Amino acid sequence: MRVLAVETSSLAGGVALLDGERLVAEYLLDVSVTHSERLMTAVDRVLADARWSARDLQGLAVAVGPGSFTGLRIAVSTVKGLAVGLDLPIAAVPTLDAMAAALPWAALPVCPVLDARKAEVYASLYRWDGSAMRRDWDYLALSPDVLAARLTEPVIVAGDAAPAIRSPYARLVPPPRRLPSPACVGMLGLERLRAGDTVTAAALAPLYLRPSEAELKRRVLAGA
Repeated sequence: MRVLAVETSSLAGGVALLDGERLVAEYLLDVSVTHSERLMTAVDRVLADARWSARDLQGLAVAVGPGSFTGLRIAVSTVKGLAVGLDLPIAAVPTLDAMAAALPWAALPVCPVLDARKAEVYASLYRWDGSAMRRDWDYLALSPDVLAARLTEPVIVAGDAAPAIRSPYARLVPPPRRLPSPACVGMLGLERLRAGDTVTAAALAPLYLRPSEAELKRRVLAGA
């Protein structure tokens, strides 16, 4: 199955192409350029470099969060448009699941952590069960100090907010391996697509753990 994967949960974002388990292409860019300016350009580029056309795709995978509100909205909107235009199934992949999946066979628990702004981070905890990374915690939005206090054993910490977790138990992943991976989103998405665990374009939505700034403002105005 030929799959296009999209990941824009943080400032770093990108796309990947998979042909079954084979990673055909991956594009990742960590610069201060909005995802709206570069996402479709990245999709066009990897398709052209792989000598595929959009019609060669058989499924779509997208990281749905938690993460950047703006980035997730852009990814979801883009994938919705592609799904409708190309009549393709969609696999919605939680971002933290994909980040943990980048560290299979880890002997220690894995805690992916993303900057949530407002002095908080998004995080969860995973363990390798012999076949996959299994989640022990809910998806959380909490302060770095509260997260650090929850770590009571050595833990591998990945993600852009990893340095903020000041715990004697935190074992930080090297910087080049901390970012969310479009390829891992694609691999988890491929599993879901094959299992028929898909969503329609109309039902696809970001996974938010708290209201966006715009939603908070609307609530304030509604209560005024």
